[in-house]
Amino acid sequence: MQWAVHSLDTPRGTTTLEEFLDGQSDDIAAEAEALLEMLEQHGNTLRPPITKPLGNGLFEARGLTTGVRLFFVFAPGQRFVVLDGYVKKRTSIPARIMARIRRLQADTEKALRNEDGKN
Repeated sequence: MQWAVHSLDTPRGTTTLEEFLDGQSDDIAAEAEALLEMLEQHGNTLRPPITKPLGNGLFEARGLTTGVRLFFVFAPGQRFVVLDGYVKKRTSIPARIMARIRRLQADTEKALRNEDGKN
């Protein structure tokens, strides 16, 4: 069974994933799409170097040629939620980016708990 990809809605009527991909070059967008396809097909069986756990339920899917990163969390029902993307240009992801991703993670996990009726 394939995994389902979800992304966060934005106030502009798109998703965080769409907005990230729209702003990228063709090679970065193509690698991000390939990562999404791998996640859909293999879900939680993917391991490094393609995926990396970042702790507390947050993961990144990592492009090996362009430096693209897709941050995601798993959700019930063989789903994962892509929080956002980033093109890594140095050895570590900047603290401000990680802080934003962690806020998105917290909001998403709260919404998933509410979806399940677990407040």
